[in-house]
Amino acid sequence: MRLRAAVLVAAALLGTGMAAAPARASTITEHTLLRPEGERHYVVVEPDRLARSNRPLVILLHGHGTNGAMMVGMDSFAGYRPLDWVRLAERERVLLIAPDGMKASDGRSSWNDCRGDAPTNPTSDDVGFIADLINVAVSELGADPERVYVFGSANGGSMAFRLGIELAPRLAAIGVQSALMPAQSLCRAPSRPMSVFVMHGTADHIVPYEGGKLGNWLMRGRGSGIGVEESLALWRRVDGLSELAGRYRVPHLQSSDPTFATRYIWGQDPARVQVELMRIEGGGHAPSSKADDLPWILRKIAGNMNHDVDAAEEAWIFFRDKRASARQ
Repeated sequence: MRLRAAVLVAAALLGTGMAAAPARASTITEHTLLRPEGERHYVVVEPDRLARSNRPLVILLHGHGTNGAMMVGMDSFAGYRPLDWVRLAERERVLLIAPDGMKASDGRSSWNDCRGDAPTNPTSDDVGFIADLINVAVSELGADPERVYVFGSANGGSMAFRLGIELAPRLAAIGVQSALMPAQSLCRAPSRPMSVFVMHGTADHIVPYEGGKLGNWLMRGRGSGIGVEESLALWRRVDGLSELAGRYRVPHLQSSDPTFATRYIWGQDPARVQVELMRIEGGGHAPSSKADDLPWILRKIAGNMNHDVDAAEEAWIFFRDKRASARQ
């Protein structure tokens, strides 16, 4: 591991076309890791009050065409700078690592997520990269090997599904926002129990809730996926969970918000294997957030953002009691 940049305090960071980010009680550093496919970049967020050992670790995987820096609010996209994960990490004392995917044939950073019909995916060994990052986090950053979690958005969420299959013994749980299992997979099906959290909007026109072709006029060659509920059914069968779910309507916070959220949970013990679906009725291709909002141009592309829940908060509530060995 080689330090790429001097220590960065989030208050001093500037994003594309944006003013300085709000002051955060975190230290953010950029690093590179040499891999067979070349030098790989990643960002580490260490909250100031974080313990020096046995740290819970969340690995954040970005969507197609963005980067790890945006996942932790270091960078912005069309004026949107998400900070929910950094806020949560500071409050809950969680270590964050946000790596970058590899450039694919369309020139955009992406993940090799098993979609056999996605020519704009890279062919890099991203499973090996994330496995190496976990090794670095445990040996050099004090991460607790029992509490390693992965959360991915869009293409990063599809990559999280793949990691849940291929790195199952090393992960305590995975979380996915706006992503599907591949319809034409190059990888094996899930075979080991894994706790899986999914958040998805029913009006997502980029990654349709019911499955089918992925992408839009800005993103072509992105392949196809099976529907959200079919994706979760694959994991529930492996997890041995019944078809009956607990159902909870989340309180609606803003009268101007045209979306609302419903939580479905399979499995009663938060310390054991569970599957959760946070279904966002009327929600688009965007993470839910109580504090953040999308600029108008992103609302036109991505659709409505829900403001009843925070995606980071909901994923962490799902993650926090789970340990890798509890699934064995």
